Amino acid sequence: MTRNEQELFATAAITSFRLNGQFLAIAEELAAPAGLTAAWWQVLGAVLTEPLPVAGIARDMGITRQSVQRIADLLVDKGLAEYRPNPAHRRAKLVAVTDAGLAAVRRINPQHAIMAERLACELGYEQLAAAVELLAMLSTALDAIATEK
Repeated sequence: MTRNEQELFATAAITSFRLNGQFLAIAEELAAPAGLTAAWWQVLGAVLTEPLPVAGIARDMGITRQSVQRIADLLVDKGLAEYRPNPAHRRAKLVAVTDAGLAAVRRINPQHAIMAERLACELGYEQLAAAVELLAMLSTALDAIATEK
């Protein structure tokens, strides 16, 4: 590895840490009026299209299974999610969003749309689309090298 590659890698990591913090702060701000936290929104968002086991949510979101389990239990206690039987695995129940959970997520959408529009105006739509594509490529590349170990 050359010095420039190492510097680029370090800068990418530091920038992604900063972006993560920025996105989490925005997510907290958007989720609060709906009675959610960013973490609750993240877990509910993972199961909006289909129920998933806790391990699947953790894998998709890049967070620990234990933290997803803790959040899923809270969401179930609050009626925002429910556990369903998993035909593929008897002990690993599926987490599914309830109508109340879906309603809470939908309450975020208007402010989410405003934030998305503001970001697209700041960067320009094409630049935002290119940034999203590059972030996805970076994530895929990191997954690929992580499995090479």
